[in-house]
Amino acid sequence: MTSSSGQTAAPSGTPQPPGPLRPLTARGRDEAHRVASPLELLFDLCFVVAVAQAGVQLVHAVAAGHAGDGILNYAMAFFAIWWAWMNFTWFASAYDNDDALYRIVTLVQIAGVLVLAAGISRAFTEHDFLLVVLGYVIMRLAMAGQWLRAARSAPDAERTAALRYASGVLLCQVGWLGLVLLPEPARPWVFLVMALAELCVPPYAERRHETSWHPHHIAERYGLFTIIVLGETIAAATVAVKSAVDDHDALTELLPIAAGGLLIVFSAWWIYFVVPIHGHLRSRGRAFVWGYGHYLVFTSAAAIGAGLEVAVEQAVGTAHISALSASAAVTLPTALYLLTVWTLHARHYKVGPAQQLVLPVTALLVVCCTFLAHWAVLAAGLVSSAAVVTGVVLTARMAGRERGARAAGPAG
Repeated sequence: MTSSSGQTAAPSGTPQPPGPLRPLTARGRDEAHRVASPLELLFDLCFVVAVAQAGVQLVHAVAAGHAGDGILNYAMAFFAIWWAWMNFTWFASAYDNDDALYRIVTLVQIAGVLVLAAGISRAFTEHDFLLVVLGYVIMRLAMAGQWLRAARSAPDAERTAALRYASGVLLCQVGWLGLVLLPEPARPWVFLVMALAELCVPPYAERRHETSWHPHHIAERYGLFTIIVLGETIAAATVAVKSAVDDHDALTELLPIAAGGLLIVFSAWWIYFVVPIHGHLRSRGRAFVWGYGHYLVFTSAAAIGAGLEVAVEQAVGTAHISALSASAAVTLPTALYLLTVWTLHARHYKVGPAQQLVLPVTALLVVCCTFLAHWAVLAAGLVSSAAVVTGVVLTARMAGRERGARAAGPAG
């Protein structure tokens, strides 16, 4: 998943041979108008089912006062979802030939994520990871098959990289069986070791050859998944508010939460998409940090929705936690989202200390909103919105000064 500068990729627009099966060869990074395919969009939509299931279980755990266990299980389940999604996304950016076999193998991966989603509730409540591991193995075996197919048509160093990917993926699946076979106290350690092992596969595979992913395409794919996760957050919070109003007639208590949650999600969308991140994805190091860092972007964005549901349940008296804990369930993931997006996106395009400090200061203020109890979500939403307004004003002022300097230049 690194930059392919220095490699010779297939030129864009190269005609593919007719028929249902075509060689799975690398695509060119110079392709114009490269956008997400309908199959990729279906892939994302099916993955968000698993995201929703993880969020539901996180709500139940936090609302019941088991935040520690809930967060740990959520992190483990989300890693499986995110890692399988990310591996396919970068592979597809480099090798998608859209033939019949490619489509079938991708649909198998979709089936795997649905199996994983079906097992998330048992993983949370009974610590039974059998279905989760089974779904993950289905996805990853299909991914290994894609890499082996790519290796058949690849020359020299590219073939070595593809084989390293396939072997790394397959070896890791053996280790993941520890979540099923080993005693429960050992499973968090199995997860930690195997997650690190999975993260090491791409750097090892691409040590001598860099795959030909497309920066615009990758930026769009990540942006689309961010939108889907934020959309799931809105949907979950809306259902929670509707159910609470229907069952408890508590509209007055819920209006601040609904308004604040909407402002948080709108601000999260604005902050993520305000910069053209594809221009930043030009080197090996940047690609790894940016791609891996989105684990925190996606998990925090989805956790905001879970937190809003917890806040709704606490407001109507169905959650067994304090108002402070319910507020933290919203403000802490919001702050994490702001800091992560600033680290990965915004700071590379901000000029001067004023612009650079907007998001870190906003994250700190959002955390401080936690102590406002029932007004915490609304306050966090207002603070997040203020950050957007501040960023727009500072950017407009800088643009105005630049225009003035250019106009005064020739006269001087």
